[in-house]
Amino acid sequence: MTIKKNDFIEIEFTGKANGEIFDTTNKEEAKSIGLETDVKPLIISVGNEMILKGLDETFEGKEINKKYSVHLTLDKAFGPRQSNLIKMIPMKVFREKNIQPIPGATLQMDQYTVKILSVSGGRIMADFNNPLAGKELDYEFKINRIIEDNTEKVNALLDFFFKQWFEFEIKDKKAIFKKPEIKPLMEIMNQKFKAITGLEFEVKEKKDKKEIKKENLTIPKQP
Repeated sequence: MTIKKNDFIEIEFTGKANGEIFDTTNKEEAKSIGLETDVKPLIISVGNEMILKGLDETFEGKEINKKYSVHLTLDKAFGPRQSNLIKMIPMKVFREKNIQPIPGATLQMDQYTVKILSVSGGRIMADFNNPLAGKELDYEFKINRIIEDNTEKVNALLDFFFKQWFEFEIKDKKAIFKKPEIKPLMEIMNQKFKAITGLEFEVKEKKDKKEIKKENLTIPKQP
């Protein structure tokens, strides 16, 4: 069985730049580069950019339980370094965010990964290029299995897009969520999720007190 677009697959991989590991799902390799997160095989939907696009494009047509390797040139990886992403920033910007800039440090600022190049008085030279920009990448990967269970598919989407899981049930080709406050979010994502999974994503409305009382009414038996 070969992999096709929108298939959910569980993969193991190791990514290298200049021969050095920068990302992996292997626990021992993760320890060697100081990754402290819970490292485990990744579940993604093929062709939906839940992983680096250049790598995502290689999965279609592959088979499970076979080892593959792929070399990504700059245009398939993180692109070339851009000089306009190296900026001089006033120290007060960092102080407002309670960040102490130290030369050589890599920080997270407003969803960007920033490397501090130099600190001079009240001015900071910062590099907003992706740390892997300007580097060609090599990946080794293996597809462990194709995911058939809809609950596992939905959880994979929740984990990727929202970084958290919400309580839901699968019923009649629908993923029905039980948290009313996430309804606006699910309305935005419903079409995308439906295209990927074939399921409708709905949020169960919270019943008001009158409806609950009505459901709990007991009709006395006629004598």
